[in-house]
Amino acid sequence: MTTFEEQTEHVVNALYYDLLHGDEIDNRCLQTDSGGPVPFAGELPSDFDPVIIASRLRQIGDQCNMDFERVSSQALAEVLTGKMEFGAAVDSLSRSWSDQNPEMVYERAFLSVSVKLMMHILKKVPSMFHPSQLITVINGNAQVKNYIEAHGGWENLDD
Repeated sequence: MTTFEEQTEHVVNALYYDLLHGDEIDNRCLQTDSGGPVPFAGELPSDFDPVIIASRLRQIGDQCNMDFERVSSQALAEVLTGKMEFGAAVDSLSRSWSDQNPEMVYERAFLSVSVKLMMHILKKVPSMFHPSQLITVINGNAQVKNYIEAHGGWENLDD
């Protein structure tokens, strides 16, 4: 059985490669640095499909109505110039967005903003983003981890 952290890695990698390559790759595989597909390693529970979960996570990101093109955000500018870490920007932006949208719980705002910010960075400067940044941010936030686990884990998020 895989840990939450390992599942997060599978989900984020599937999301990352989907955002970068869309239909170009077999979505059931990850790309290696050499470009060849490698099946997901480790034993995954039968109801755990990282590609489906990545799709749900992308939908959560799409719920973030922050327009990073129009929003004058110091946090965003600092991430794009390398002056602020991805995690610090996610925390700042998600707290701000959660405060502006009290109907949305912080953890959900955090997931939404982190995916939306990842999408924005990949669109603007793909070389500035590596999936380990989002993996670390999610796995390092006990509040978000507890939220996902309280909903039955990644495979039940959004059910």
